[in-house]
Amino acid sequence: MRVAILTISDSVSRGTHKDASGPGLRDRCAQLGWDVVTEVILPDEPAAIRDRLEFLADSGATDLILTTGGTGIGPRDSTPEATAEACQKLLPGIAELMRDEGRKKTPRAALSRAVAGVRGRVLIVNLPGSPRGALESLDAVADLLPHALQVLGGARHD
Repeated sequence: MRVAILTISDSVSRGTHKDASGPGLRDRCAQLGWDVVTEVILPDEPAAIRDRLEFLADSGATDLILTTGGTGIGPRDSTPEATAEACQKLLPGIAELMRDEGRKKTPRAALSRAVAGVRGRVLIVNLPGSPRGALESLDAVADLLPHALQVLGGARHD
């Protein structure tokens, strides 16, 4: 599986904070046998996020786009809205499963507004910006993602 990782953070994009979530996701993808083909850092700008998601999905270079950051309720958090605009179909069950699993560890998981969806034959999944939250959320759905991609490619749900 070819994966793109987008870290969405004003402070990381300005260079005032180090990206901890993106590298953690890269390592987890490698452990899962997935190939990270690109990593991008973007500020919390909805149009830039949407445009990059659309570009990556439409390029044919990736099967799965993981975003980290911008899923909370802060004034600049806009990743879910940008993702919803880029997607042709939303997959609410993926986000629900991530929140359900997250609530087992912290009630703050209920504040996540992460979404997941499809553009063409590419899955897009929003993950929290915290390193632990990003990994735990990915782990909650990692087993589903290869099957979802197979179905997007025409396989049956059997």
